Amino acid sequence: MPDLLIELFSEEIPARMQTRAAQDLQKLVTNGLVDAGLTYASAAAFSTPRRLTLTLEGMLAESPSVVEERKGPKADAPEKAIEGFLRGAGVTRDQLEERDTPKGKILFAKIDKPGRPAAEIVAEVLEHTIRNFPWPKSMRWGAGALKWVRPLHSVICILSAEDGAEVVPMDVDGITSGDTTYGHRFLAPDAIKVTSFEDYEAKLARANVVLRADARAETIWNDATNVAFASGMEVVEDAGLLAEVAGLVEWPVVLMGNIADDFLGLPPEVLQTSMKEHQKFFSVRNPKTGRIEKFITVANRTTADNGATILAGNEKVLSARLSDAKFFWENDLRVAQSDNGMATWVKALENVTFHNKLGTQAELIERMAVLARELAPMVGADADEAEAAARVAKADLSSEMVYEFPELQGLMGRYYASAAGMSDAVAAAAQEHYAPLGPSDDVPTAPVSVAVALAEKIDKLTGFWAIDEKPTGSKDPFALRRAALGVIRILVENGLGVCVSLLVEQHHKAIILAVANTDTLYVKLGENFHPWHPTLHSGETKPPKLFVGPKFDREGSVAVVKTEDDFDWDENTSEFSVRHEIAQNLLSFLHDRLKVYLKDQGIRHDIIDACIAMEGNDDLTLLVKRAKALSETLKTDDGENLIQGFKRANNILTQAEEADGVEYSYGADVKFSETDEERALFKALDEAEAIITPAMASQDFTTAMSAMATLRGPIDAFFDAVQVNSDNGAVRRNRLNLLSRIRTLCTSVADLTKVDG
Repeated sequence: MPDLLIELFSEEIPARMQTRAAQDLQKLVTNGLVDAGLTYASAAAFSTPRRLTLTLEGMLAESPSVVEERKGPKADAPEKAIEGFLRGAGVTRDQLEERDTPKGKILFAKIDKPGRPAAEIVAEVLEHTIRNFPWPKSMRWGAGALKWVRPLHSVICILSAEDGAEVVPMDVDGITSGDTTYGHRFLAPDAIKVTSFEDYEAKLARANVVLRADARAETIWNDATNVAFASGMEVVEDAGLLAEVAGLVEWPVVLMGNIADDFLGLPPEVLQTSMKEHQKFFSVRNPKTGRIEKFITVANRTTADNGATILAGNEKVLSARLSDAKFFWENDLRVAQSDNGMATWVKALENVTFHNKLGTQAELIERMAVLARELAPMVGADADEAEAAARVAKADLSSEMVYEFPELQGLMGRYYASAAGMSDAVAAAAQEHYAPLGPSDDVPTAPVSVAVALAEKIDKLTGFWAIDEKPTGSKDPFALRRAALGVIRILVENGLGVCVSLLVEQHHKAIILAVANTDTLYVKLGENFHPWHPTLHSGETKPPKLFVGPKFDREGSVAVVKTEDDFDWDENTSEFSVRHEIAQNLLSFLHDRLKVYLKDQGIRHDIIDACIAMEGNDDLTLLVKRAKALSETLKTDDGENLIQGFKRANNILTQAEEADGVEYSYGADVKFSETDEERALFKALDEAEAIITPAMASQDFTTAMSAMATLRGPIDAFFDAVQVNSDNGAVRRNRLNLLSRIRTLCTSVADLTKVDG
């Protein structure tokens, strides 16, 4: 069983494309071979800046012979139909077999497909792979029509076995396959003939090429940490940068350089970001001071001067880059410390659009400030600080540093707020209000940061719901699912009880009015518009036509008009309020994201549904506490069996109520009990209710559900000993009312009808 070696040798492949390209090469080739009948024992793909490599071990020497049976037309079909089937199957009339089937006599053809040599199949599959390779970007060169990410120079395609190796002959636009590759561009550029993957990898290593990307990354990291440690320093970890740099070199050589003293006063994040983005340098930190004082660069070759010339050039370029960063930093500090402070930047955001239907960034900030102040007492924050923090949280978007390095937004806001003399809580909120950006990010815990972070996310969700820009399917261009998960995690992980739907309803109205550039609802009386007031239509049952728009001009016209579609009319009070369905729709979206969040914690969907069905489901923290308590209860034997007893009681009760046309919801009396089991159940319900009622009032769900689980035994004993539908009408009604007590008590904790089982 031969082994296969493929190498596609080209000019430098962008580092960001290499890993995916190696995976695509393996997938396309192996799928093509398997489809053609060639199976194999194992496969592995590798990449360097100049080559993609694939090796397959234990491949079949030829595809197996197969006999394919193909069903044809009926035996009495028109001759032209039969002739068409013969042409398609590649057989003659005498090779057809006639069989009796439930649909009559049918013609069948047996087509013999002999096996094909592996080399023939490999050549076809590899040529198709090269011509149809899914590069994100590709190019043509010379006069040829072939496309590749960079000019393709050579192709190795070898089948090797115990008796030797053979080149699989193929030609792709003049590039013929062979058994020759090339080593390092500078250190070993000569041609290298290979016979197998082991021979190939060993000869590349001698020619200064490390084939495996993980080995290059390991070499870089080990050498970098060792050289830094020798100077009493430590390398700042960056897995993404390490993977990228490993894709830039075939023979990694680690060099450590110095950062000029002029730049050591820059914030460490600025130094790190500038060096990473522009130079692909690793930052080297002094553990005693926390400052970034040196850098690590990775060269692609050794030199006679041990990299001195390379370092000198890199340090020169780095100084130019950091001079720009220093200029931005000093200019931004001057603005932050001026009399107007960060208000200058906020003013500039009046010209920056947040969304064409939701206004500018400055208008977003204004809405955030109002909402943060409203949220402050709910999260334990000072209202003045929360509002102040919201007003400057996004100010750094106008700064020169963030314009150059957008990934530093928030972080630079913290530095600038501190420089402007603002409190630590306000400065921290500037950085933390974006969090969490991902499911593993920490959530803000400082009260002011929590208020601003919630205000930012709730405004985003409410705003896009107001303009009907909800996520659809896999499309979520405004990251609303991430914002919803952020709201959930901030509330739940900080243990905050906030009624989300009421907050959304109030903020929704504010957004509608703010987008229309007004603080007033208008009605049209005759030809003129007037600010809405309930006394204008007191006692009317027909709602007036409602408008929102900018303030009146002298003629009393409204430039922007919006109908009352977003509002509900209350005929009793003659007042308008935001449509309740809008808040409920957004709350349902939050509940869907909550299900995903809790599923990752091992809580079943049916348990969450049972808790969502309860009153107060817009308090997400309360909802999670209830769901976790119910989940833990149902993991016990008593809890799981209680569900069976509850469902049995509920089913019997529901059927009786439908049959009798009445609701059995009160009147159970122990004096009508005929058995000890009935009396025991009455007693158990009394005892459980005495615990559950105060526990639910204090939101102690664990205690309430533990008490509910104790009903398992008495309920089981009741059903084992008692016939509910007694011939005695009074006894039957009493027992049905007793079942109603079970239903009422259990569903006061959670809607157990929604729990599976």
